[in-house]
Amino acid sequence: MATAGSLIGGFVTYRLARRGGKAALERRFSRRKVDKVCEIFERWGFGAIVIPALLPPPVPMVPFLLAAGAMQYPVRKFLAALALGRISRYMLLAYLAARYGRQIIAFIRVHGHPVVLAIIVVLLATAAVVFFFWGGAKAKRRRGK
Repeated sequence: MATAGSLIGGFVTYRLARRGGKAALERRFSRRKVDKVCEIFERWGFGAIVIPALLPPPVPMVPFLLAAGAMQYPVRKFLAALALGRISRYMLLAYLAARYGRQIIAFIRVHGHPVVLAIIVVLLATAAVVFFFWGGAKAKRRRGK
């Protein structure tokens, strides 16, 4: 069901981009980002859809779906690539849940509060560092222009 839902959502995104073309992408995103995604898509094609579909959420998936539609990538190849990536990802997650799920739940039951608190602290610290360096670089670029 997760794969079917992901395919439907990806196909809707693909169709919207296909209708709008590359010009619609350039209206929504910076020209530099559009050119970079299109360059990756031209070079890797099928793989540019499969790899982001395999990877977890911090990896951007939508730009590649939009690029596929805008560049008129064949529908069957698009759906095959998206299905391959999502099926592989969800099968791996299902295997890991079946294999290690009970142990993880038992671990959380015993050590839940300290582990959750530690994860939150690490995520907040990482977000602060990323924001500090990324935000600072962005501000320098704005001042330089």
